[in-house]
Amino acid sequence: MNNMTDTVKQLLIINVLCFIGSFVVPQSNDLLALYYFESDKFQFWQPITHMFMHGSPMHIFFNMFALISFGSALEHFWGAKKFLFFYLSCGLGAALIHSGVNYYEIHTLLDQLQNSAITSADIHTILNTDFVSGNQFQGQLLYENAQATFDKLNLNGDDFKILFDAAIKNQTAAVGASGAIYGLLVAFAFMFPNAELMMMFIPVPIKAKYFVPVIVLLDLFSGVTGFSLFGGNIAHFAHVGGALIGFIMMWYWKKNQFDQNRWDR
Repeated sequence: MNNMTDTVKQLLIINVLCFIGSFVVPQSNDLLALYYFESDKFQFWQPITHMFMHGSPMHIFFNMFALISFGSALEHFWGAKKFLFFYLSCGLGAALIHSGVNYYEIHTLLDQLQNSAITSADIHTILNTDFVSGNQFQGQLLYENAQATFDKLNLNGDDFKILFDAAIKNQTAAVGASGAIYGLLVAFAFMFPNAELMMMFIPVPIKAKYFVPVIVLLDLFSGVTGFSLFGGNIAHFAHVGGALIGFIMMWYWKKNQFDQNRWDR
């Protein structure tokens, strides 16, 4: 903690204040979390604000621990402006790729609808009817409650399940600094490839150049298959997105540095 750099400290304070504020003003979650961009709840500022919101004490603890551990080292070498630009770019990249995957998944579902009589207005109504927040129904009960709401549309079972699954994706918000943190992990592996890191549940030192790719590949595997080693409600493609943007930026910076230092120029 004594080695924490100024920008990392300011980001830590903002994240903690936003986390506390989400309990004091619960409505802030709907305003500041990241909703799918075709949702009625989407606001243009959410790609930025979502990375300062967190869903649980453990969520913010692990993200802020990583921010302090890796962010301070990077800010020390880059300086505040370059570090903040990198951090926010990775967070925005995570939001972009997460939203792009949502777009693909939602429209893939909608393309499977069999009832051509369903109007765009009906689809919009179903996708934006709130089945999630403030609802005590879970699992099958949640599905049955939603189905009863739209009996008047005379949907067959398959079409309603498609619309229900699309609605859940449309209504589920993403929060957390994890996308930006994954960008920091990639940058750390670029700059300190032989530094030894450990996962909490695997107390064996692993060099960063091996550790970080494995973590990113695990997230990619979970995002594609739906099988998660680290629990549910994780935006795996946001993690992958932050890592990808971090990789592209580090590769570009490293390439430019090499070009500038070429002896034959």
